[in-house]
Amino acid sequence: MNTTLNRRGFLKGAAGAGALAAWRAAGQTASPSADKPLRVALIGCGVQGTHVLLPAACKERVAALVDPDAAQLQNAFKRIREVSPGTDTSGIRTFSDYRQLFDVMGKELDAVMIATPNHQHALPALLAMRRGLHVYVEKPLTHTLAEARQLTEEAREAGVATQLGNQGQSSEGSRLLCEYLAAGAIGPVRAVYCWSNRANGFPAEYVRPPTRPVPQGLAWDTWIGPAPFRDYHAGLHPHTWHSWRDFGNGSLGNMGCHIMNHPYWALKLGSPSAVEVEELHCEHPECWPVGTRIRWEFPARAGMPPVKVYWYDGLVKGTPYGKETVDLRWRHVVDSARNFPPIREELKKKYDRELPDEGSLLVGDKGMMTIDKHGEGFRMIPESAHQAFPRPAKTLPRVKGTHQADFFSACRGGAPACSNFDHAGPLAEIVLLGNLAILAGQGRRIEWDGPALRCTNLPELNRHVKTEYRAGWTC
Repeated sequence: MNTTLNRRGFLKGAAGAGALAAWRAAGQTASPSADKPLRVALIGCGVQGTHVLLPAACKERVAALVDPDAAQLQNAFKRIREVSPGTDTSGIRTFSDYRQLFDVMGKELDAVMIATPNHQHALPALLAMRRGLHVYVEKPLTHTLAEARQLTEEAREAGVATQLGNQGQSSEGSRLLCEYLAAGAIGPVRAVYCWSNRANGFPAEYVRPPTRPVPQGLAWDTWIGPAPFRDYHAGLHPHTWHSWRDFGNGSLGNMGCHIMNHPYWALKLGSPSAVEVEELHCEHPECWPVGTRIRWEFPARAGMPPVKVYWYDGLVKGTPYGKETVDLRWRHVVDSARNFPPIREELKKKYDRELPDEGSLLVGDKGMMTIDKHGEGFRMIPESAHQAFPRPAKTLPRVKGTHQADFFSACRGGAPACSNFDHAGPLAEIVLLGNLAILAGQGRRIEWDGPALRCTNLPELNRHVKTEYRAGWTC
């Protein structure tokens, strides 16, 4: 393959914006016109790619599909025929390896949409941006902190359109939360509680399944990609990779960029000064836990006081992990076994009302607000307070159409997409710092230097900020 992932080599000799522009011009034309469909490659044809991103891409032109599993490529073609019967699929090229995609079609694309397992997010995004291609990446953006920072910086250098797949950032509710908060509806916020019903992990006694023959049509070495190689076994592909440290980021990585996004935006959170895991349910050397309670501490910012953000996920501690408590396909926890913030249950009883199944609660000096994972269900608590407070003026631009359409508009030279990497990169860093706290262990407070991406009091953790890639997949 001719593809190189070495950033130093790419930037060598590129002394300024002119050199960078020349690089892009060598392979790309100007932004496509509004009446010309974008040429889009979908990288990763699993559930999220096929059922969420592919229908959106069909409104443009699907030029290529990439997945190491031939069965998933066939599912993607089936989905195209379902959602866009008029599409001629004969011209859609397929690849098992995204490196081949860029070698063969790097000059024939306008944008890529990436929905691979997390450990394969950063590399295709970098390959695309270095060719001047626009990039949409599913949450949590990257697998490691250093990757998130690198994508943010390189997107800025490349001048391409970007978008993280946290669709709630396009919602009306997320904007209302910001506007009500700015209008003083609940006063200064000093605590935020976030919760998810996911248990993307395994119990402490779980043992890695035995090696199995690689299924026909699955390019296993390519699926592993930059991660440490292991033989094929059950409990990984196509969805359970979330639970393994080498490939996913657990419940927090799965849902954090959805749920935490709304308070992150409304409270202008930036980088925390500290993070600590207050409780872990099951510690496993290879997998993420099945329940956590994590606390981030953010300093005062922009006239706002310091705030603590709490995250609850998975099973309440002491509850057994099994089919009676966890849906073993999607890892949703049954309500009776869930690790809810106590304040959520207290408010439900006090006001006889439902609160989001997955969402957040902002607690201010004068009141409270709640919002669900995708920005719906925004209300002040109690409801009487919401009814009494005058609706603030609209001060934030609204997204027209879907989250993916917002990205495509940016690809055509419109306003930056609402969850572009300048917004999404720092959000992902907050989430991924929670993963670092899990690796540190319960009760081990991390003091964090955000600009330097460095733990100042537990330096042994810094080796997890940036992990080494397997030979042939270096960046």
